[in-house]
Amino acid sequence: MTPQTTLLQTRDVGKTFGSVVALREVSMSLETGSVTCVLGDNGAGKSTLIKILSGVHPQDTGEYLIDGAPVRMSSPREALDRGIATVYQDLAMIPLMSVWRNFFLGSEPMKSLRRFDVAAARRIARDELRRMGIDIRDVDQPVGTLSGGERQSVAIARAVYLGARVLILDEPTSALGVKQAGVVLRYIAQARDRGVGVIFITHNPHHAYPVGDRFLVLKRGVSLGEYGKAEISREELTQLMAGGAELDELAHELQRNESTL
Repeated sequence: MTPQTTLLQTRDVGKTFGSVVALREVSMSLETGSVTCVLGDNGAGKSTLIKILSGVHPQDTGEYLIDGAPVRMSSPREALDRGIATVYQDLAMIPLMSVWRNFFLGSEPMKSLRRFDVAAARRIARDELRRMGIDIRDVDQPVGTLSGGERQSVAIARAVYLGARVLILDEPTSALGVKQAGVVLRYIAQARDRGVGVIFITHNPHHAYPVGDRFLVLKRGVSLGEYGKAEISREELTQLMAGGAELDELAHELQRNESTL
């Protein structure tokens, strides 16, 4: 087995927008062939962290390290050049275009005289989808005819084929039913098994726990902790997400108030 190496890290990263503190001293790490899940409700800071990792925004404080070297990226193009691919919720796909055309959108294989090699594109798309275990009946069908889970799977396979070392997935299961979410989770595991480091952004601990190796929980821009799978159970992760300590304190406060009545 190939030893794991650390692909990227953040150390006490912070980001503000005017007077709004979006992230405060957030630390996380990602290794080859592993899945780090970033969990939190709306407003937790997940989107801001994605944008720092993918080069949309530079951090204001702290360090962002890739392969152990500090970086301060200035654009998503720089992140892509470093092997960091981000799949957003809207997937950036064109529904009326075919599966194979979307697979190569912006990265078309060319023949001589800069001509698009359509036959190669069809073949590669079909082979890569099969290699990931994705069963698409016909790569010529419009991508808009696929289910949500299938579209997410195509986006994952595309990023892996194009050489992503780090794959950031923004809420890939949020709009899916149970069966389709399971499909996407299976392909996340397959990307990990191929040595890709995956950052899985989600608000659902029940989706995160089966595939996650590490779990970072955010609340209002602050880290509630980063845990390895051996350090936290599914129930503890769910309670942490739900604000279990705050709920316990509220229950105690209500009991105290009742006792004084």
